[in-house]
Amino acid sequence: MPGAAAFTCYGLLSRLSFGMLGVSMLAMIADRRGSYALAGSVSAAGLVGTAVGLPLLGRLVDRHGQARVAVPAVLLTALPRIALLFCVHGGAPDWTLFVCALASSGGPNIGGMARARWAHLLRDDPAARHTANSLEQALDELCFMTGPVLGILLCTRFFPEAGLLTSTVLSTAGALLFAAQRRTEPPLLASPANAPRSAVRTPGALVLVAAFLAVGMVFGSLEITTLAYLGGHGRQAAAGALLGLLAGGSCVSGLLFGLRPARRGPVVRFLLGLAAMTGLLVLPLAAAATGAGVGVLAAALFTAGSGTAPTMVTGMTLLQQVLPAGTVNEGMALAVSGIVTGISAGSAAGGLISQQAGPAAGYALAVASAALALLITLAGSRLLHPRGSAGEPASPPAALTADG
Repeated sequence: MPGAAAFTCYGLLSRLSFGMLGVSMLAMIADRRGSYALAGSVSAAGLVGTAVGLPLLGRLVDRHGQARVAVPAVLLTALPRIALLFCVHGGAPDWTLFVCALASSGGPNIGGMARARWAHLLRDDPAARHTANSLEQALDELCFMTGPVLGILLCTRFFPEAGLLTSTVLSTAGALLFAAQRRTEPPLLASPANAPRSAVRTPGALVLVAAFLAVGMVFGSLEITTLAYLGGHGRQAAAGALLGLLAGGSCVSGLLFGLRPARRGPVVRFLLGLAAMTGLLVLPLAAAATGAGVGVLAAALFTAGSGTAPTMVTGMTLLQQVLPAGTVNEGMALAVSGIVTGISAGSAAGGLISQQAGPAAGYALAVASAALALLITLAGSRLLHPRGSAGEPASPPAALTADG
């Protein structure tokens, strides 16, 4: 479609920077300050800021437009990230690192904005929207595969701040170029009086955010548990490759999923995806419990990852359908906040369980978290109706052009 390639490619730059951000920050602080505890705490402060700030920015985007919010947000985010570089390099007090990390976490949700553009452009073509959402999820997984590898490579080959510096440049340039694509930007509401209720007040959206939080726990626990398992076998250097295989399995399945037409309703597909995800996660659990080698675990993780993208694609499609018109950006930001919060909780719980009971128990947490997401969705399935069929507005309110 005209303009789609441009906003997809420019948005990919910004999303790649997000994949680099966490590991680059960890590597930089651990190298310069010699403390993994400090590095992890500063990174956690950034995640807290992201979880709180994204929905607020998403609400502003729905009210004022993507470009008008994304441009100042990304510029204001770049300043504290640069300050963080100087604070770490110059030996500033530890509290300054927390302040900078928290202040730099308010960047725009470019992935959510891209999905909002597809939802607007393909609002009358559900089959094409399914394909577009599958592409978006595959691009996310591609960034999760290559971002950490690129970040570590820059930090180790050049200097410790190189990863975060590159991430800042990519996020700023990508967001500015993305925002410049005005012809594909979704329209604004005509006036504040026509503004729909917040996505936070939509029961179906809250059910999905809770399910995404549990799915985030799957991601966080898998990452730390895999690190712990390989560390116990003296193969910690292979952790990046194995986690890349996990994302690779998801990327491949997402592309294949997008080529197949959706034959069932989104609620049924989401439930089936969560059930498949739960079952596939038993494979790395079994590999760890039996003391299998790295090769077997790698195959298990790649296969387990294949359940992720179809589930997330369907979940994001379902979220777009239950949200009131004009709240897509806020709703997508809420979903990302739920995932980020879940990753943080899963990483903390998985690390504790792996340390106390062994890596096999850590993989059991991933299975339990996926099952929890399934139970949450089952319990709230009656609330997951498309807007217009459960008291939501069936038609969007009056709108302006992207230029206001």
